[in-house]
Amino acid sequence: MAIGFPNLSRSYDATRRAVHFWGHDRSMESSFFVTVAALQHIQPNLRLEAADILRAFDINRERICAMAAKVYARGRRGSYDVGVAEF
Repeated sequence: MAIGFPNLSRSYDATRRAVHFWGHDRSMESSFFVTVAALQHIQPNLRLEAADILRAFDINRERICAMAAKVYARGRRGSYDVGVAEF
């Protein structure tokens, strides 16, 4: 299963404390969530304001998408969580 992340859209979900983004496997779209804890793991001085969280996601997008692809390869689900364990 190959997934790509051509959609640059992302949003902060305060309820889940995660950044929501999307991946595409052919015509199928899948939701991904990278947790704030995971972002803090890869960027330790992260401020917990939504704008800073989104900026940290943007700066580390390539690394996050690589980890998200590994999570996706484990099997199909409704949505995928990328947490500290993936880094």
